[in-house]
Amino acid sequence: MSLAVEVVASSTSKNMGFDDENSEGLKDIECGNSGPGKEKMSLKINENPVYATDQEEDDAEEKLQLGPQQTLKEQYEKDKDDESLRRWKEQLLGSLDINSVAEILEPEVKILSLAIKSPGRSDILLPIPESGSPKGLWFTLKEGSRYSLKFTFQVGNNIVSGLKYRNTVWKTGLKVDNTKEMIGTFSPQQEPYTHEMPEETTPSGMFARGSYSARSKFLDDDNKYYLVINYTFDIRKDWQST
Repeated sequence: MSLAVEVVASSTSKNMGFDDENSEGLKDIECGNSGPGKEKMSLKINENPVYATDQEEDDAEEKLQLGPQQTLKEQYEKDKDDESLRRWKEQLLGSLDINSVAEILEPEVKILSLAIKSPGRSDILLPIPESGSPKGLWFTLKEGSRYSLKFTFQVGNNIVSGLKYRNTVWKTGLKVDNTKEMIGTFSPQQEPYTHEMPEETTPSGMFARGSYSARSKFLDDDNKYYLVINYTFDIRKDWQST
């Protein structure tokens, strides 16, 4: 999740992602002192914030035309004469006993834990809400700090193809970040998988601090959603006291 908050001079043609020709619903706010030899700064504030709907985001997802689904055993038995494909399947499945897996078409992916890591600090463990929407503030990050998201998940029933992570962030109604991460393809197993996102840095400064709303999603190549979380978080001058 990378965030960008931008302040621009009033003489420029673009302000916070909006151009002058498309500024309906925006209000100018002067910042700082103005006068001879001083540059007037302004922000464009959206007085009619619009959040993307689930349908709009779904339409933006990549649509892949996949073949008919097959059970894990059917996939394993298919193309047995192809030596390279057989080796790839054996590497993917590892020590999994094919006969011990139920012949179910739909894979099952369960997100077991979510945590935010930051150098020199204990992990921030994020409780996964059953409703998909944590009550109140979910977490707080310090401005200008390095962090990464780490999660564990379990796969059952069948191979999950193209597991992805999507995260969209808004501030005062404006979309400020849209992260897309391909996690990979995984076979069923009892032991959880662990994945850590690339490290990023939170923005800093007066305009970066404040409250944000966000939506995180875990889905696969079939656009099947395994977890959707709508939440809020803060960026502050310092970490939240524990």
